[in-house]
Amino acid sequence: MDGLNSPKSMRVILAQPRGFCAGVERAIDIVERALIKFGPPIYVRHEIVHNRHVVEDLRARGAVFVDELDEVPEGAMTVFSAHGVARKVENAAKTRALPVIDATCPLVAKVHAEGRRYAGQGREIVLIGHAGHAEVEGTIGQIDGTVYLVQTVDDAAALQVQTPEKLSYITQTTLSVDDTRGIIAALKARFPAIVGPDVRDICYATQNRQEAVHHLAELVDLILVVGSKNSSNSKRLQEIGAELGRPSYLIDDASHLQAAWFEGIRRVGLTAGASAPEVLVQGVLEGLRQFGQLEIELLAGTPEDVKFKLPAEVAEV
Repeated sequence: MDGLNSPKSMRVILAQPRGFCAGVERAIDIVERALIKFGPPIYVRHEIVHNRHVVEDLRARGAVFVDELDEVPEGAMTVFSAHGVARKVENAAKTRALPVIDATCPLVAKVHAEGRRYAGQGREIVLIGHAGHAEVEGTIGQIDGTVYLVQTVDDAAALQVQTPEKLSYITQTTLSVDDTRGIIAALKARFPAIVGPDVRDICYATQNRQEAVHHLAELVDLILVVGSKNSSNSKRLQEIGAELGRPSYLIDDASHLQAAWFEGIRRVGLTAGASAPEVLVQGVLEGLRQFGQLEIELLAGTPEDVKFKLPAEVAEV
């Protein structure tokens, strides 16, 4: 970040909306309230949200992040992450009588309910999502019945099912809207009887942030996305920017800015994934000031006023 030959000024256009969504805010709030009400340590299965800075901040305050429940001591207060968990995890917690607060995003829980409803109708289910993602693993584990994971149009073309006349699909909530539409179209072409919710299960925040990047790409020379590498929705924002022909970089924070990116650049778009806090965006703005004087502009975007109800265990804290 040294040795800069920067322009005298650079316009930075801030995406709107950007950063935290209602599900992420709720999940973080749950852990913070649990720490206040029950005291540390509070055990959290998997990262509460996919952001390194958020996780490190909560860890410093007494949250302990574990991969599996067998790492949780007997009787310790436990939180399930925003991505949701499989039924076997819920049952393991009950067997051990662990006190649990479920921070699963309500939009993820809605997909779980849809999957169970389709399975209850005797349907096989196609889950459009990314293999290994915590949300996908939780969703598959919530459904009694056959679930096929499809990641691409090619996967859809090659898919073999047992009951094509009784087939349904559901989606991971943080996917690309455009990619998911293409996969749904491929599934419908292959299996005309398939039923499902179009792209309505792509969460509102994911859609809004992707639309903002489409708009940014028309206005800027380069796009920065603040978010962690393991954040599906953040990675997708960077990929969309690149697909639209703009150099696009996914960065954890201002320390990852590189001087070479900004040579000859006059207009920079700045956004953040749904699990990235605004303080990191502001830090990136400060980091950009070493490249020259900034003119900051706010992109017009879709207002968000969604609020999700807190679980009863921490609602009154």
